[in-house]
Amino acid sequence: MLYAFELSGEHESLPVMEAYACMEIAGLDFKEQEILDQCLIVEIDGTVNEIEPRLLYVAERLAMSHHIMRVAGMCDTSAKTILEMTEDIDYSNHIDPGQTFVVRARKIKHYCNFEREFIEGHVGGRIFRKGFRANLKTPDVQFRLILGEKCIFGPIVASVDRSAYEERLPHKKPFFYPGVLMPRVARALVNISRGKADEVLFDPFCGTAGILVEGAMIGARVIGIEVRSMIASGAQMNLQAFGGYYNVIAGDACMVPLKDECVDAIVTDPPYGRSAAIKAESLHDLYTGSFREMHRLLRKGKLAVVVSEIDITEFAKDAGFKITDEYSQRVHRSLTRRITLLHKET
Repeated sequence: MLYAFELSGEHESLPVMEAYACMEIAGLDFKEQEILDQCLIVEIDGTVNEIEPRLLYVAERLAMSHHIMRVAGMCDTSAKTILEMTEDIDYSNHIDPGQTFVVRARKIKHYCNFEREFIEGHVGGRIFRKGFRANLKTPDVQFRLILGEKCIFGPIVASVDRSAYEERLPHKKPFFYPGVLMPRVARALVNISRGKADEVLFDPFCGTAGILVEGAMIGARVIGIEVRSMIASGAQMNLQAFGGYYNVIAGDACMVPLKDECVDAIVTDPPYGRSAAIKAESLHDLYTGSFREMHRLLRKGKLAVVVSEIDITEFAKDAGFKITDEYSQRVHRSLTRRITLLHKET
């Protein structure tokens, strides 16, 4: 069965990788069908009753998607073809008798040359004439048209509450310090690390706990190290505000007081630049020591996700990691972050 992830477009690769990771965590057997501009289409094995409860869980974790749709039809993005496609669909497979519906469309960039309201009205009319009642305010089923490189049409089966991330913006937390990751990015990285509920997620440079908060909110047991005692206290304040199982240690990322192979995932944003507050003699020493500790602490077969302005290849390989993927994220004109996935081999 085909499903479409309506992606946010915040990054070229991260939304897709996050969707893959969350489907893996949910135990879904899926295969990539097609990647379009701001839309991922996958084929998932199983029945609707087996798949869609798990997709609800996926949507609860996702940060860089808007909706997940069951694909009822696909065609090129021309009004004539869309109207022909939507006329031929058996809507009894997507809406129960007595349920109400609405049709909403989203235009992706410049791919279609007609107004969104035009296609919503005409497609809605076709569904109405097949015997289903419309309700523009509180429908039981929302049909979605993604108007991009192709038109993807179908009912929404799960939606991502992106407004919740706005409520966790850094300046809205009890303790604020500049220069931290935004909550949606932090959550996406936690997801990509494959961290699961009740597993241990570790951040050796936790700062104000932006990453740890997102980990705790998916049910992970989170542990952070922060060298600056004032910031470590602030991290505890932030974690306390959002709940979950957490432990923040004021200490050195190069000498972590934890036993070998005790963490299931690592997500971290190490300091960079000469102004970084560190105990090590140099940034090189800090990275060398901290990567060695990350490799020691991570269980075999697990992932570390590292955000940095600098190339960490040398430090990661010297510590024993295998680099599996690397992405770049342009923050603004003078700042581009590297996001590197490291695997500790079995």
